[in-house]
Amino acid sequence: VQLQASGGGLVQAGGSLRLSCAASGGTFSSYAVGWFRQAPGKEREFVSAISRGGESTYYGNSVKGRSLVSRDNAKNTVYLQMNRLNPEDTAVYYCAGTQVGIRQFVSTYPYWGQGTLVTVSS
Repeated sequence: VQLQASGGGLVQAGGSLRLSCAASGGTFSSYAVGWFRQAPGKEREFVSAISRGGESTYYGNSVKGRSLVSRDNAKNTVYLQMNRLNPEDTAVYYCAGTQVGIRQFVSTYPYWGQGTLVTVSS
């Protein structure tokens, strides 16, 4: 499966963004999808994940309570709605796919998109 993240951009602190992860080349509904982010000089960090059918979701502590992950398997797309953004959310955001099931570890995702940059200004 090929994944492509989009929707990043420049936003002011307190604002919102919705990221999209579009998939092609595979049976999308057989993949759990995770979102990760990487800020300059830092390790890649887990943000959120959603199960194959969308019935289970999981969030990292840094975004819990102000983000919502969802998916539309008919459109082969996963979404990450992020609210109340702050400068610490500035990073390249990646989506990744796995057939193992919902996970929070980078190493469990063999399929990665190219990333989309989110910049939050103070």
